[in-house]
This record gives sequence, structure tokens and C-alpha cells, in this order.
Amino acid sequence: MIEYIPGLAGVPVTESSISSIDGENGILAYRGYSIEDLVKYSSFEEVAMLLRDGELPSARALSDFKRVLHQRYEVKRDIRQMMWALPANGHPMDVLQTAIASMATFYPDAGAQDPNSDYTQSALTKIIANMSTLVAMWARISTGYDPIPPSKKMSYAKNFLYMSFGEEPDDDIVKLFDACLVLHAEHTINASTFAAMVTASTLASPFASVSASVGTLAGSLHGGANKDVLDMLDEIGDVRNVKTYIEGRIKNKKVIWGMGHREYSVKDPRATILQRMIEGYIKKSNIALSKRFEIALEVERICCNLLSAKGVYPNVDFYSGILYSEIFKIPRKHFTSIFAMARSSGWAAHWHEQVECNRIFRPTQVYIGANFRAYPKKYAKDPM
Repeated sequence: MIEYIPGLAGVPVTESSISSIDGENGILAYRGYSIEDLVKYSSFEEVAMLLRDGELPSARALSDFKRVLHQRYEVKRDIRQMMWALPANGHPMDVLQTAIASMATFYPDAGAQDPNSDYTQSALTKIIANMSTLVAMWARISTGYDPIPPSKKMSYAKNFLYMSFGEEPDDDIVKLFDACLVLHAEHTINASTFAAMVTASTLASPFASVSASVGTLAGSLHGGANKDVLDMLDEIGDVRNVKTYIEGRIKNKKVIWGMGHREYSVKDPRATILQRMIEGYIKKSNIALSKRFEIALEVERICCNLLSAKGVYPNVDFYSGILYSEIFKIPRKHFTSIFAMARSSGWAAHWHEQVECNRIFRPTQVYIGANFRAYPKKYAKDPM
């Protein structure tokens, strides 16, 4: 008998050197470097190169990579026109998936047949560069405004915020946003990364693979949970309501958004960093705790009291929505596309790793249908 494991939970599907998780001790590392160190010392551009190449880049290589990103920020006119033709109420993830897939028409020869060619490497870089532009473009187009052209002098994080709001953000905000991109850049073999790998295993283009990943990330059980966390906090409404609300969710076996993770039996290290970032910004800016943040802290406290024995603690989505909404002032409908923007660097790295040692994915199944049987004569047509 073949054992059926729902969701492939714990089933190894590849060997990878890109990232690792120690779920019992709450450790996440990219190429061996802890996420805490990368957030503290690195930048998104440097992390993208680390994920791609396996080592931290030299100062000169990093400078060259930033220059190439700057040159590739711009989006083709035809893609911009296509986005204007889409319904203004279209979900940002659907628009992003469409735009990324369409980019393949401009790079018809980029693919797994020659993954190390300059042409294919340029296409992978183009995906990362254009992700930020596409997300910012749709934030403007969907509200009836012309997109703001990208700056070729700004960092990835700063340029995205500039294109989204039309003015240069202050350095503290840029630093926080860059850290968020680093935190979301990679996370081993999750659903969207696996989608990229499966698509890549067919020798499809990197655009097809990343498009598949964007579609997979769109679901609330993967990339959309931070929006659901905000909805939950708003539904709770007040710190005094937290205990009754959480106990009711547990009793009725309903999801507590932002709580629990398949890989961690302790608090997600990214959630710890995000919480610390919010608290640090509040202290430095000398502003009061927001009502949402106070409710979130109480939700965590109550959940830890009631669910810690089951290994249920905050994951990355629990605090990221608060940061995006209340500090960056980003509408919640765009949260998941920003997640995709950051994760594009991890998807690109996994695409490359997959095609370099490729075998097409062909899992099996446990058949539970009818036994072999004859076709009923009353349904039979005249034989040929």
C-alpha cells in the first residue's frame, strides 16, 4: 500500500541549498545566514544576489546588480496598455499574474534549455525588477491615475514607495520596507515555490513559473492571510473582547488568522522581527500604540496561553498587515502582491536550481474509485 499524506506534509520533494528552517528553535536562514542578521546588515538587492548565487556579493558586484535593476525597472508600453484595459476592480494578484505571464512574449528564448545564458539571466533579473513596477503601476491605474515612472537612482524599496505614492519616503520608512522585503524573499518549499518548481520541471520559461507562483500565492491560506488578520482585529474591535472572541473561535474550530505555521512549533522568527520593528518605530516616532496593534498583542497573549501546548504561535502574517497598513499606509488589497514582489527573488533562485538538476515532477496517487467493471450494455452505442 502507498501511504497518502494530505498536502504532502513533511514529504521531501527536492534537495535545495537556498534556505533552511529549524521549526523547533524558530530559525530561518538564507544560504546559511540567519534572517535576523540579514535584516540587520543586508538589503533586499544583496539578498536577491545571495539567493541567486549562493554567496554574498562583493561591493562591486552589488553595485553592478543595482545598476542593472535600475535599467530594468521600466515596463514595456504594451504591458502598460494591457493593464489599462483590465477592469479597475480586478484583484491585484490576478493583474500581476497576467502581466508576468505576458512578459514571456518579449523574452521568447529565455528558458531552461540554457539557464545560465546571459539572455535567461537577464530575464530572471527583469522579473525581479519589473515586479515592483507592476505592483506600483496597478495601485495607480486601478484608482484612475497614471503610473509614476520609476527612478533609476533609488533603491528597490525606495523606488517602489516612490512609484506608489509620488513622493520620496523618509529613510526610516525605506529601511523598514526593505527589511519587510528581506523577510518575505524566501521560505523553503512552500506552496507557491513548489508551483514554480513543478512548472520549471517541464522546462517552461521563468515567466510561466513565476506566473504559476503568483497564482498560488493568491490564496488566503498562503499569501492573503495578513489581510484576514486585519479583518479579524477589526472584528474584535477592542482589547476587552479578545478573550471571548478567541475562546469562541477555538470552541467552534475556526481559523485564528495569523496564528500557527506548518513549519514552526514556536513563534515564527519573522513575526518576532516584525513586532520588534513596529515597536521600534513607535518609540522612535513618539507615537501612541494603535488600537489594532494593542488588540494584536492581546490576541498573541491569549493564544499563547491557550494554544502554546499545541505549538500555535504568531506567523509572519500576524504583524505584517499592521505594518503595511498603519506605517506604510498601503491599502490591504495590495498586501499579497507586495509579498509576491519580495518572493520573486526566491522563486527565481528555485527556478534556476530546479532546471540545473531537472526531472519532471510526476507524483502518484492512491486510487479510491470503483473497481474495474464492464460498460453497461444499455448505454452502449452500435459498435464501430
